[in-house]
Amino acid sequence: MPGPSTARGVFFEEDQAVATAARLRADGYDAVVVREPFAGEDDDEDHPWAVVTDAPEITLELLVEQHDGWLDAEDRRTDPLPPLDLPAAPRRTRS
Repeated sequence: MPGPSTARGVFFEEDQAVATAARLRADGYDAVVVREPFAGEDDDEDHPWAVVTDAPEITLELLVEQHDGWLDAEDRRTDPLPPLDLPAAPRRTRS
C-alpha cells in the first residue's frame, strides 16, 4: 500500500483503473486498485474503482483525464483560514 502522502484517482470502469495503475507502476510509483465504498452500503457491485498511489498529484491528474476518471484530492491545508474582518456598519457615502 502506498505511503502517507497518497493521491487517489476514481474510475467507473475497472479496466481504466487497472491501466492507470499499470502506467504508474511502470513509471516507478506504487499504485493499488481498490473498490471505492459508498457510505453505508455493503454491496460493492456498482461501486467505482479507485487507484491509490504515491505519485505526484499532477501525474495522476493527467492519467485520470486520459481515462475519464476524476481526481479525489484532499485539502492539504494544515491551518484554517483566519476569519474575515468585516465592517460593523454600512459605509457612508458623501453626497
